[in-house]
Amino acid sequence: MPTTFAPGPVRVRVPATSANLGPGFDALGLALTLYDDVAAEVTSGGVAVTVTGQGAGELPADDRHLVVRAMRVAFDALGAQPPGLAVECVNRIPQARGLGSSSAAIVAGVLLARALVADGERRLDDAGALRLAAELEGHPDNVAPCLLGGFTLAWTEPSGARAVSLPVAEGVRPTVFVPEERGLTATARAALPATVPHGDASFNAGRAALLVHALTTDPALLLPATADRLHQAYRAPGMPGTAALVDALRAAGVAAVVSGAGPTVLALAEPPESFQAGTGWQVLRLQSDVGGAQVARGRLGHAERDPVAAGRKS
Repeated sequence: MPTTFAPGPVRVRVPATSANLGPGFDALGLALTLYDDVAAEVTSGGVAVTVTGQGAGELPADDRHLVVRAMRVAFDALGAQPPGLAVECVNRIPQARGLGSSSAAIVAGVLLARALVADGERRLDDAGALRLAAELEGHPDNVAPCLLGGFTLAWTEPSGARAVSLPVAEGVRPTVFVPEERGLTATARAALPATVPHGDASFNAGRAALLVHALTTDPALLLPATADRLHQAYRAPGMPGTAALVDALRAAGVAAVVSGAGPTVLALAEPPESFQAGTGWQVLRLQSDVGGAQVARGRLGHAERDPVAAGRKS
């Protein structure tokens, strides 16, 4: 059946995410109320990308842009490539800080491409979109909460990535501490050993299971539930400021972890008013996003084009 492209622009709002959450390495993730807005339209030829906010003037404005690259892969899966594309990105998720900016771009690209094909949802259902996004990202722990919202458990089967989303307990109060410096996931992964002691693996399995209960039912258990022995200590020498802030928050009784590969720190409860993070940290008090990625018809409106705080709640 020939591919028909939908007329007019489509837009998508994608949330920031925090992966790992301490012991849930490459498996657990949380969607946050900080968003990128992206719109796209099929054109008669060429590729044009505009970027406002985070990454403006740095990110490529052509086929090399990650949103466009994800769209191209999704269009292949959908059966056809459009003659041209116009893409507008309003970015609020900090780049290369451990808050899922690349996953947000990938999810946005996959969903925009699907929405620009007349029968896109029939050709690529939600499960297929998750599998494709996880293939592009390399692991599903960020793309799952970005797509589904909430607190997600993700895993990979021979057929690809799968995930479920669970509601977050009322008492969870995410706060992120974003440093000025950037980090690279590849660098952080290179710091991990090829093997870990059996005792450490067993420890993390128990704490990850406890974390599911703490995040969904009993936030009072978040401090012990977020303890980790698989990755954070190995990465600490590469981001000493992050490690020191995590230690200081936990010493103050706050369930704090490295967000994704870092260097951002995620606290799952509000720090005491007396707590001082020190200089060089932007503090964002957020909530758990419950809806995941949202697609709509039309161009970005005035609110979506605000590059600063749309969707952020304090």
